[in-house]
Amino acid sequence: MIYYIEVITLILYLLGFCAVLLGTGMFVDWWHKKHGIDDYDTGENEKHVSESERAYMESYMHNMKNDHHNGI
Repeated sequence: MIYYIEVITLILYLLGFCAVLLGTGMFVDWWHKKHGIDDYDTGENEKHVSESERAYMESYMHNMKNDHHNGI
């Protein structure tokens, strides 16, 4: 009998922990929707992109365009 109570207590703690994580995520989501990015400079962002990231993105976009034209 005591074993079942311990298992139920553990399950309730895990459910509570999950609820806290979900609640925190929802709060952060709400906060960032309310206080979103108001101003950003695309030129400034481009300065901080590495060459490998730029090459990867250009290759990805090129392949996506080819896939679109080929009907994939």
